[in-house]
Amino acid sequence: MSAHDESISGRDYARLCELIYTEAGIHLGSERKTMLEVRIKRRLKTLNLNSYRDYCDYLFGHEGLKDEIVHLIDVVTTNKTDFFRESGHFDFLVEKALPELTERIAGRNFVIWSAGCSTGEEPYTMSIVLSEYALTHPGFRFRILASDISNLVLAKAELGVYTNDVVAPVSPLLRRKYFMRSREPGSEQVRVVPELRRSVEFRRLNFMDADYGLNEKADAIFCRNVIIYFDRPTQERILQKLSNCLAPGGYMFVGHAETLHDMNLPLTPVAPALYRRNYGGG
Repeated sequence: MSAHDESISGRDYARLCELIYTEAGIHLGSERKTMLEVRIKRRLKTLNLNSYRDYCDYLFGHEGLKDEIVHLIDVVTTNKTDFFRESGHFDFLVEKALPELTERIAGRNFVIWSAGCSTGEEPYTMSIVLSEYALTHPGFRFRILASDISNLVLAKAELGVYTNDVVAPVSPLLRRKYFMRSREPGSEQVRVVPELRRSVEFRRLNFMDADYGLNEKADAIFCRNVIIYFDRPTQERILQKLSNCLAPGGYMFVGHAETLHDMNLPLTPVAPALYRRNYGGG
């Protein structure tokens, strides 16, 4: 058996799990050991290391903790997203939330945040939806913030290049309007048009950070299919901080597999996977 084929020792796996939990809040159970081995193997090759033990020795050294932790979080995080995913949320945004909030935000930008944006499909969907809304609502302006802990997916998101099958959920009319086809014959790639790319501000954000650094409250936050990777106490801490970033009366969209039941949060259920920030203190 070559060094690359050996498994992570129980002791090293425990150390890695503790580090990942401390740095990113992500809880890995014993059943995720094989997944972690497969993903770290790529880092062994990149760093020219021979074994998982060598990797741990490097990672837990002074230089490794400073330089490698971001890469470790990148390989641990799972990134699954689609254009117009859970499309009912975007229907609610256009038909209910925007008409009601637009009056209240007169004279300023509508601020929406894709918290856990992955490779960009969600914030670009937001930009398409809001751009279309603006066409029939003169004076409506918006600002989109998109964040993720992974530098790898943020780089892909900022580039805005996708294959035809990825953009298939977008209607043909909107595809022609908001995506540019590659000039290379036979290419299956398209790119988000510049005006849409300019409308999204991408930044790296770790949900474990004490301060999320928003300089203005969001009117809507999409944090969908993200908190499922955290344990219950961490979920509640993250959602409390997200709620603090949400303007009173603003909307919080979560994934349909996620529940905020019995959490002490200033949010009131509105519809499945949809909550509203309370006015006042609670």
